[in-house]
Amino acid sequence: MAQNTEIEIARKIPVGISSCLLGQEVRYNGGHKRSRYCLEVLADCFAFEPFCPEMAIGLGVPREPIRLVAPKGEPARALGTVNNGLDVTDALLESGRRLAQQRSHLRGYILMKGSPSCGLERVKVYHPNGMPNTASSGVFVRALREANPLLPMEEEARLNDPVLRENFIARVFAYDDWIDSVHSAPSYHNLIRFHSRQKYLLMAHHYESYRQLGRLLGQARQYPLGVALERYITTFMAAMARPATRKSHSNVLQHILGYLKRAIDSECRQALLQSIEQYRRGLVPLVVPLTLLKHYLQRYGSDYIRAQSYLDPYPHELGLRNAL
Repeated sequence: MAQNTEIEIARKIPVGISSCLLGQEVRYNGGHKRSRYCLEVLADCFAFEPFCPEMAIGLGVPREPIRLVAPKGEPARALGTVNNGLDVTDALLESGRRLAQQRSHLRGYILMKGSPSCGLERVKVYHPNGMPNTASSGVFVRALREANPLLPMEEEARLNDPVLRENFIARVFAYDDWIDSVHSAPSYHNLIRFHSRQKYLLMAHHYESYRQLGRLLGQARQYPLGVALERYITTFMAAMARPATRKSHSNVLQHILGYLKRAIDSECRQALLQSIEQYRRGLVPLVVPLTLLKHYLQRYGSDYIRAQSYLDPYPHELGLRNAL
């Protein structure tokens, strides 16, 4: 995982986070789940906005724990573990809808794993008889995701996985670009410019979506602007949610190398191809062929290829590609 470092960026991106992950003592037992990575690394590029849905609906600290309960096949409800008459499901759903409306400027959300309100997935659901039943997502998150299905979300514990960590942060930065450059100034021109610079990042995450959105842009003016934008960003964010693989990264690296074929000699080209192949086989991390490729792009690349977000989708100080 990346070490504590100072990251210089023009502005921090607003990201929601479960309050307990920032060290706030809001858990049912008066404790917290302070995340060093969020506070000591991501806080350099994210402006965190904490929120505890259980506190927001009036549950105090300490409080009776809640858990998800449902007969098999039915939606889970958030009930008290001692008093089954305590049902906060509707209140948590309303809390999620309200936050989505009041904080529509958020570009992502980091959540507490396993929480019956905040857990993103694999939250235990119990049968009314008390036996474990299945798994689901937290009630608050369910409403938040329904209100804004584009919002990148991830559990803090899953950020320990290098691939999932990189995927989440790439999605946040890409979504931030969309909000600032297209959503805030909607036009066919801005849509095309967004796609032009995100093209190879999209290809790395899902090649079929890359082709699909290329076709959409070719026909974009046949649709009302709002329809074209919605179709584009819905497909784009779904594609970005698919973690890139060594195979897909290698494919993108070779595509970008094609822009240099007339500018570099065969020896340099072979060195780049060898580096890409070593990465594909898992012998070196992504940063190795990418650094070499960027070196030549700075000298010989066109403005178009140097502007690709794939080359620098987030601050390099995060060291995310050192672990891929």
